[in-house]
Amino acid sequence: MTTVLDRKTDPASKPLAGPDTHDVKAVNRKTERDLYATRQKIHPKRARGTFRTIKWIMMATTLAIYYALPWVRWSRGPDLPDQAVLLDMANNRFFFFFLEIWPQEFYYVTGLLLLASLTLFLVTAAAGRVWCGYACPQTVWTDVMISLERFWQGDRNARIRLDKEPWGASKIFKKTMTHLSWLAVGVATGGAMVFYFRDAPTLARELVTGTAPMVAYLFLGIFALTTYVLGGIAREQVCIYMCPWPRIQGAMTDRHTLLVSYKAERGEPRGPMRKSKDGTVDWSSRGDCIDCKACVVVCPTGIDIRDGSQLECIQCGLCIDACAEIMDKIGRPRGLIHYDTPAMQEAKAAGTAHEPVQLLRPRTILYAAALAVVGIVMLVAWLNRTVLELNVIGDRNPPYVQLSSGGIRNGYTVKILNKLHEPREFALSVADLPGAELTILGMEAAQGKGIVVPTDVLREIRVFIAVPAESAAASGGANRAIRLLVRDVKSGQEVARSTTFHGPGR
Repeated sequence: MTTVLDRKTDPASKPLAGPDTHDVKAVNRKTERDLYATRQKIHPKRARGTFRTIKWIMMATTLAIYYALPWVRWSRGPDLPDQAVLLDMANNRFFFFFLEIWPQEFYYVTGLLLLASLTLFLVTAAAGRVWCGYACPQTVWTDVMISLERFWQGDRNARIRLDKEPWGASKIFKKTMTHLSWLAVGVATGGAMVFYFRDAPTLARELVTGTAPMVAYLFLGIFALTTYVLGGIAREQVCIYMCPWPRIQGAMTDRHTLLVSYKAERGEPRGPMRKSKDGTVDWSSRGDCIDCKACVVVCPTGIDIRDGSQLECIQCGLCIDACAEIMDKIGRPRGLIHYDTPAMQEAKAAGTAHEPVQLLRPRTILYAAALAVVGIVMLVAWLNRTVLELNVIGDRNPPYVQLSSGGIRNGYTVKILNKLHEPREFALSVADLPGAELTILGMEAAQGKGIVVPTDVLREIRVFIAVPAESAAASGGANRAIRLLVRDVKSGQEVARSTTFHGPGR
């Protein structure tokens, strides 16, 4: 029988006309609609077991660190903030306990990001997306939001029934309290985030009294809204559609990566468990999977792990806990769903020798070696880090001035950065320029005295260097390379920078 679509592609069929054309258009519209799937709301059931306990511990630990860290104090002296972790945007500095990073040292931040990335690559190569399942901020806050939803609306079945109920006082109350709780978590999250950018106790008082900068309220609102939307409403859609890592992590894994897996050779053929008249079950002719779907209803992304490895799986292990609980109830051994490698699964399916877990393999060795190299480079760079920096910029317009006495004068902008947590006094001098006289603008009457640079301050000064007529004549007045030297009066530490002394030429 020739269908409408058959006639459209069959040249022997009669031309489409009248109602048939509308039928084709209707079918085409339906086909287009089928390309897009509306979201099926997921109501994860509460799981209990080893992996759920690990997730609770990770959630409590990471949230405690996030919320408490801005309040940790770290003494750095009288002229510096005592907040242990602070992104001091006003003064372009980043404090992390005993570390202090300036904008010109941003390569340290780059190194830290490389270390974090390589660590993630190594962990993914060894055990899949365990970062996503246990420590990712999206996972942590989604767990918090689901817990609050469960508190107000009940577990999975109760939430499903509530969604199907008509709107009434009880439903409005439960839904309202759920969303208010999510907003409270969002505000707490945004509040903690802005505390990283300014002294936490001071900013907290200003936020409460309404005297905080408007930008603080703006970013608090942005962070609160994103936490509410991503953790409370979007949830698994962030992991499936927004996050690029599920697509990237496929390049980090191989046949020997430990992944949450369903052991089909043991579970199939699956089906409901039926007892015989004597109350026993014949397990010899069937698999251990009783098709209870306990692994599906606890999954935060709503997948069926029995369908194999999938992009949506975040390797949280909750399906392992759910299946283990069912196996205990029906008297079968645990491990029907567990961490396994594709190589081990292939070996079991083929009935060959057991394939061992290979943590040491070219991929993991490469990531570990790169991690070690970056770590060593960072350590060497930090051990050789200077606490005094000098920058010299010569005037360009005009490059030099001819004095009435016949001498030549150049102007320079000198920047001295004191990275120590105490004020320091410096002496400035010029080398490789015989007969040169150095004058610091604003300190003409205080020659012989040092340049005081306060704690953690970049001080900019204007400097004039002049040579008398005879010295200029001896060198022909041509450009020559010179050095400016800054010396710590107390410690004797000295830093030099090369520059050019300009003249009219021969």
